[in-house]
Amino acid sequence: MLRRFAALALFLIPALAVAADTKTGFLTKTHKNADGTTSDYVVFVPHTYDGSKEFPIVLFLHGSGETKGDKGGKMPVEQGIGPHIKRNEKTFPAFVVIPQSEKRTWQADSDDGKRAMAMLDATMKEYKIDANRQYLTGLSMGGYGTWSHAAAFADRWACFVPVCGGARNADDVKAIAEKVKGIPCWCWHGDKDTAVKVEKSRELIEAMKKAGADPRYTELEYVGHNCWDAAYATPELIDWMMKQKKATK
Repeated sequence: MLRRFAALALFLIPALAVAADTKTGFLTKTHKNADGTTSDYVVFVPHTYDGSKEFPIVLFLHGSGETKGDKGGKMPVEQGIGPHIKRNEKTFPAFVVIPQSEKRTWQADSDDGKRAMAMLDATMKEYKIDANRQYLTGLSMGGYGTWSHAAAFADRWACFVPVCGGARNADDVKAIAEKVKGIPCWCWHGDKDTAVKVEKSRELIEAMKKAGADPRYTELEYVGHNCWDAAYATPELIDWMMKQKKATK
């Protein structure tokens, strides 16, 4: 009997050590760039994470006002999905990677875009992540970046949620729609947005439908540019994201 308890204790010690050593909540990480400089980013680690099972992961791209060095701007965790996580911090069900733009762009082929993907990859290596449950979302400039990254890495995402974003031009609209038509999408925009016209989302959603997709689209009446507070505070949105999973090949 004593031998049986001893064997059980030896089995449990590694698991308990992992749980005890795992820090949760909003953690600041550092990415080393190719030129030797460093860039900080934030990773939210769910409070229920202990390394025993895989978790989904979200890449969040902020708006232009949170760009590094922007005077009077907010930090990326203070806008968009960050405040929603803080209100539900104990129960939020996914990892969230929150990079910070340095050159005011989130296009997939930009330095900022490539850095964001490297930060996502680093987080997936550091923690136990379900590769079939990678989610993408962003607002305003990050909404543009969400469309761009969804198209550039279409085989990666289980779903994407662009908020008050768009495509740079008409050619991009058609190209993006064709590439993302197979990815579940829920797009949000306010119909009184004067910073990014609501037509930007409408034309992408229409192009996706013409390409054979069936995206979800929520257009908020009498809402201006800040439609993200309403979007991320909608319980159904987070629930919908967490239900999406890429089929295992």
